[in-house]
Parts: sequence; C-alpha cells; structure tokens
Amino acid sequence: MKHRCGFYIGDFFFSVPLESVREVLKKAVVAPVPGTPPTVAGLLNLRGAIVTVLDIRSRLGLAPKPSAEPGALLLLDDGDESVGLSIDRVGDVVGVEEGSFEPLPETLRGPARSLIQGAYKLPDRLMLALDLDAVLEAERSMAEGSGK
Repeated sequence: MKHRCGFYIGDFFFSVPLESVREVLKKAVVAPVPGTPPTVAGLLNLRGAIVTVLDIRSRLGLAPKPSAEPGALLLLDDGDESVGLSIDRVGDVVGVEEGSFEPLPETLRGPARSLIQGAYKLPDRLMLALDLDAVLEAERSMAEGSGK
C-alpha cells in the first residue's frame, strides 16, 4: 500500500505521493514577483530559505482564487530544491492499493491532461493523481523560455 497526501484546488480532490511532501503550511506570506508567469504565485521566506510558490490553477483551467480566501501551501521536496504549491485546503493522507489506480482515458482533453497521471478509485470519490514531475518541468520550461 502507498500513501498519498490529498488536497483540494477548487472543488477538485488531488494528491501527491506522501514522501514528496515536506510540510504543510496553513498560513504563509507569499511575496509576488513582477514579470513571472501566472503560475508563479511568488516567493516564500521559509526559515531563511527562499522557496518558489506555484499556483497551478490556470494550468488546470480553473479561475483564479479570490485573494481574500485563505488557503494553504504544500511544501514539496523535488530532490534538488523545495517548492511550494498553493492549494485551497488540505485533505487526508490516503492509503491506496496499486489496483485502485486508473490512467486518464484517451478521450479526456483539456489543459489539465498533461498534469494529471490518472485517478485513484476511493470508496466515495475519485482522487486525481497530480504528476509532480510534469508540474515542475512545465514551470522550468516556462522560466527558461521567458529568460528568467
């Protein structure tokens, strides 16, 4: 059995492997940086270390979150560096069996397709598996393409 950290962006229930989550921050001050792509929410000073915070709502085809709504950050360990992921709220840590995973159907199209590996079938809902490598690679490509 594998464990995944569940979280919500909008009404959608996503997850990443639990071992990739360094910590969850319920309150954090993110400083916007001018000239960055819309998926970069800004920078976070985390105990003296500067961390890039991503907001992938636009990449998922979702409307921006109203700034007055509180959210949370997942601090993810990429191996080389840490990155923050802006989320609406934290879900549960969910234990999943390999057999409960289904890749996305070929007929599913849209902006989120490249960021979602598939879905886990839970007793009461589906949990979308966010492809963390694809999210980070897309951000690196955008940064390199814009000369940042």
